[in-house]
Amino acid sequence: MAKKTYDLLFKLLLIGDSGVGKTCVLFRFSDDAFNTTFISTIGIDFKIKTVELQGKKIKLQIWDTAGQERFHTITTSKWLRNIDEHANEDVERMLLGNKCDMEDKRVVPKAKGEQIAREHGIRFFETSAKANINIEKAFLTLAEDILRKTPVKEPNSENVDISSGSGVTGWKSKCCS
Repeated sequence: MAKKTYDLLFKLLLIGDSGVGKTCVLFRFSDDAFNTTFISTIGIDFKIKTVELQGKKIKLQIWDTAGQERFHTITTSKWLRNIDEHANEDVERMLLGNKCDMEDKRVVPKAKGEQIAREHGIRFFETSAKANINIEKAFLTLAEDILRKTPVKEPNSENVDISSGSGVTGWKSKCCS
């Protein structure tokens, strides 16, 4: 069996309206690349990047979504409501205002992005995948926030759930193997 090359796996999901730059943000972070040709994502795709934070290797599995947003515009508040309704209550959320390099074509003022983030108690970054502004900082900050919430396993713990009749899937007991 291959040795695990990371300590923790964090799954991140990019959601937003079509054309806001989700795929470009993903490629800038994962491959440090920017493509000026826009091809709409079909379905869902993901990239993986391993980072080191606080002495731990963290594998970030970043999912890029498409689909529903191609057919109708969904406002930020609806996206956030969707997260609130369908994600775990302790999920980390972050709001990115992408394409901040295109000041002349700005749709949402920075103050509005900051206000929405404040109202929802989440972080806000203005980013540009094209100019590589705040992309890495946003992903690393999100990973640090998730890491801060992640319970630390004791190195010699038995990894057994004794509170219920069945163990936790994927965990093994050292006693009876």
